[in-house]
Amino acid sequence: MPQLEIVDLKASYGPHTVLERINLSVEKGEIVSLIGPSGSGKSTLLRVLMGLLPPEHGRVSLNGEVVNYANKAALRALRSDIAIVFQQYNLFQNMTVLDNVMITPTKIKGWPRQEVEKNAIDLLTRVGLAHRLHAYPDELSGGQQQRVAIARALALKPKVLFLDEVTAALDPELVNEVLDTIRQLASDGITMFIVSHEMSFVREVSSKVVFMAGGHVIESGTPQQVFDAPQEARTREFVGKILRH
Repeated sequence: MPQLEIVDLKASYGPHTVLERINLSVEKGEIVSLIGPSGSGKSTLLRVLMGLLPPEHGRVSLNGEVVNYANKAALRALRSDIAIVFQQYNLFQNMTVLDNVMITPTKIKGWPRQEVEKNAIDLLTRVGLAHRLHAYPDELSGGQQQRVAIARALALKPKVLFLDEVTAALDPELVNEVLDTIRQLASDGITMFIVSHEMSFVREVSSKVVFMAGGHVIESGTPQQVFDAPQEARTREFVGKILRH
């Protein structure tokens, strides 16, 4: 049984259809990268799956259970299993790094503070920030802040992690430190959806690459299939352009 299954998904902003006939199946532990031109629907798909934009049609199942996006309790349950990290770090500027990672598990989930603190320190150590536990966000580089945001998402112990262009707002010299963190997570076996323009990284880390254009899934397969032997003309056009630059 797939961990996440998307069947005939459609979503719109008002009269404008932004996703149509999306069909994807993701196994536990897969690293799925969404690639394609700007405006193709990659980030929108993550927003729909999180319930931030209601689907107009279709079905999403997580661990065999169909998600009812119209039900608030079902949405809360979904967001306990799926976490998302955006381009913007969205850290609380008046809280330390450690408090930023701890706030949702303690204040929203009500988990025991001692347990949460231990887990938060472990996570911040994993992302290379054990020495900055008591720093404030404005004392950190962009790459460090993004790594805090990743640790904060992992503090909720999600089954699936969405990473939406998490390096897009970073200076080039800071990109690798965030990508190194994602590489480590990939080796841990957590299921991930990655939206990224870092194609060499996508090729390296992904188990599945999904090419999107115009709100549709055009082609999906292994990195070797999509980058080296694409079947669809639109995929060949896109890959040909990015490989020349």
